[in-house]
Amino acid sequence: MKGQEWYQADEVAEAYEDKRFSRGGKLIDRREKEAVLDALGPVEDKEILEIACGTGRFTAMLANRGADIIGLDISGPMLQQGREKAQSLGVEDGLEFMRGDAGRLPFPDNSFDVVFAMRFFHLADTPEQFLQEMCRVSREQIFFDTFNQFSQRSLYNWALPMGSRLYSGNDVRELLDAADLELVGAEHDWVFPYGFYRKIPNSVASVFRAVDNGIHRTPLGKYLATVSYWNARLQSPDT
Repeated sequence: MKGQEWYQADEVAEAYEDKRFSRGGKLIDRREKEAVLDALGPVEDKEILEIACGTGRFTAMLANRGADIIGLDISGPMLQQGREKAQSLGVEDGLEFMRGDAGRLPFPDNSFDVVFAMRFFHLADTPEQFLQEMCRVSREQIFFDTFNQFSQRSLYNWALPMGSRLYSGNDVRELLDAADLELVGAEHDWVFPYGFYRKIPNSVASVFRAVDNGIHRTPLGKYLATVSYWNARLQSPDT
């Protein structure tokens, strides 16, 4: 997986959220959490697995809403940040953090109602393998996001420490077909790339976000979006 060593550095884990979700990044955090909640719906008592949970932004949020959730990540320092977050929110009893490889998930088949991954597939060197593993341990729903190939994301992709895998809509649909997944819904967002928002104050970012939303509501919005959220379900044997 791209950036594996980089994400496991203590200093990266400790500064991860401050660098990405402060300033204009607060808007990104809010929108990503909204996308997860919209796709998963009511989560109380659902058994959920989050792949590449990182510092536990979504893991803790869903535990707070009553989910029975496991957050899995390959980075020990990231998981430690997640445990501290869960403790500070008082939800440490409702979740579990595990270190593991998303390409070889340490769970039996059909273990979870939902398996999801955010900020992961742009790092995946073998996305087919990761998606197959997610499907194997899921009973019903798969949710993930991608960074889009034909967008402004490509303009600064070279500046990332590990690069980034970009996807076209056809790429994702081929992945879903190969995994026997049915696409339930897709949302496309963020004309201005994430890196732009993180560089500016939240008050200024809000102005650009309003412009972004205006463009998004036009017929061109879908095609200019830098990020897509994909909600899919396992096909029944009779499908």
